[in-house]
Amino acid sequence: MTAALDFSLPPGLSATEPPEARGMSRDAVRLMVSRGEAEPSHHHFSNLPGLLDPGDLIVVNNSATLPAAVRLDRLAVHFSTARPDGTWLVELRRRTGKGSEPYGGGEPGEWLPMPGRATLRLVGRETQRLWRAVLDRDVEAYLRAHGVPIRYSYVERDWPIEAYQTVFATVPGSAEMPSAARPFTVELVTALVARGIGIAPITLHTGVASAEKDEPPYAERYEVPATTARLVNLTRENGGRVVAAGTTVVRALETAAGADGRVTASEGWTGHVVTPEIGVRAVTGLITGLHEPRSSHLLMLTAIAGEAALARAYEEALRKGYLWHEFGDTHLILKQ
Repeated sequence: MTAALDFSLPPGLSATEPPEARGMSRDAVRLMVSRGEAEPSHHHFSNLPGLLDPGDLIVVNNSATLPAAVRLDRLAVHFSTARPDGTWLVELRRRTGKGSEPYGGGEPGEWLPMPGRATLRLVGRETQRLWRAVLDRDVEAYLRAHGVPIRYSYVERDWPIEAYQTVFATVPGSAEMPSAARPFTVELVTALVARGIGIAPITLHTGVASAEKDEPPYAERYEVPATTARLVNLTRENGGRVVAAGTTVVRALETAAGADGRVTASEGWTGHVVTPEIGVRAVTGLITGLHEPRSSHLLMLTAIAGEAALARAYEEALRKGYLWHEFGDTHLILKQ
């Protein structure tokens, strides 16, 4: 990570509640636009149709957020990712007054009593912070009955699961909201389509985002449908832009893209990490939130925007007081 993007985030720039709680519609959050060497420009997310061209395509993640946090007396269990063998990756966190913090305890084979007379067995560590674990019943049904949305300390109170769903959410499976698409509303989608801008879905189920600094993303389940692959390829062939709504979409499309940038229908697990060295092949634009210092997402953004342009954009976001995190403001990066 370059020094230019190893910045300090002031506490006051964390969005502590949804924009609706501040009397705003979802699409009223701010939108900064970065376009090559041009100075960043400032808008609201509702201006998005006028910032794109007819023939462009926005690819969105249709994964729906699970109420993935289960609170015990002193600990919280964050259910992250379902694995093919029936186990789940989970994170154990110590409950604090404002939220939770990483918990380093636990032993392989340990049983944790859970609400609703359920039992969670720790199988073994997957990473320094994630465990492979088995719940003694169907996890998604259990979470609907006993879980709450994952919340970190910068969000001051609980919000219902609806606050963590995007307008595109149809396939349950994400531990945390694919938040780049949160500002979309039905009215905005209608305006985009009326302008001739296409919208197509992929599915990528996100895991917990509370990674340690410099920890790369781990493998996640994804699907790029054949119809979406075809629309991406047609858009590029006709000179339109392929704009990913979120880093999850970039990850899925770049996993499914060949060396020539053509995307084919694909599904499974992806551990693909986009870096400036690898670059992007299918995506020519990105709608995203504002990411914390030294996060792996900044490498992806650098691959799309370029180091100098991204550094300039983040300096501008800090200067203008943009809000970070899932309830915060947004950033549109265009390569052309």
